[in-house]
Amino acid sequence: MKILHAMIRVKDIDASMKFYTELLGLKKTHEIKLDDCILHFLKGEDGDFEIELTQNFENPENGYTNGNAFGHFAVETKDMDEFDKKFKDFGGEYMYEPYVMDEAQSKIAFIKDPDGNEIEIIQKL
Repeated sequence: MKILHAMIRVKDIDASMKFYTELLGLKKTHEIKLDDCILHFLKGEDGDFEIELTQNFENPENGYTNGNAFGHFAVETKDMDEFDKKFKDFGGEYMYEPYVMDEAQSKIAFIKDPDGNEIEIIQKL
């Protein structure tokens, strides 16, 4: 089996596209228009895994609620200091500021996307 993509429902597609493309550097590859939504597919530089941002035409008034089963997904950066500057310039606030996790031989940080989904940023040391 090969993991292909993860789907995330978004309330504001413009804010989410800006976050995922400008901040995280993902590239939009294509979209699929359906009767009740548009599926926007984004890939990272390795091109092996996609995130599908689902833009439903009818959204809950307060957005979507994340359950307690899903924790986060992770993306890799080559340079945490460079990401940190970009994130702060973007106006972002960390859940957890960058720190070294010796057990994983990585520097990690946690942020949230515009819909509150948690994302771990990892720099391998």
